[in-house]
Amino acid sequence: MKLNYCEKKSSNNNLKEIVKFLKVVSEENRLRIICILWTEQKCVCEIWQYLNLPQNLVSHHLKILKDFGLIFSQKKGLKVFYKLNQKVVKKYIESLNKFLNPKKKINL
Repeated sequence: MKLNYCEKKSSNNNLKEIVKFLKVVSEENRLRIICILWTEQKCVCEIWQYLNLPQNLVSHHLKILKDFGLIFSQKKGLKVFYKLNQKVVKKYIESLNKFLNPKKKINL
């Protein structure tokens, strides 16, 4: 009997990383921040206006995304700009896809 991907013990570590990723991006505002940063970097002063949230709350969400490695930050003068780490985001999306549908490959 052939085991599918989610039944293999070797997938447990990968599954734990996928779960951590999903916990981070399952918060609505963090997912919206990822969407905002998908095409270009922005500073907090731009991001909080899109989200209609206080700047300190946006900074909190940005810190969580940064700590997980999903975004980079770069200080320019007095402003901090954030950019999506697309390589890491795509890695997690591909891992999730492989876990849920091991026979199909998606193109990102």
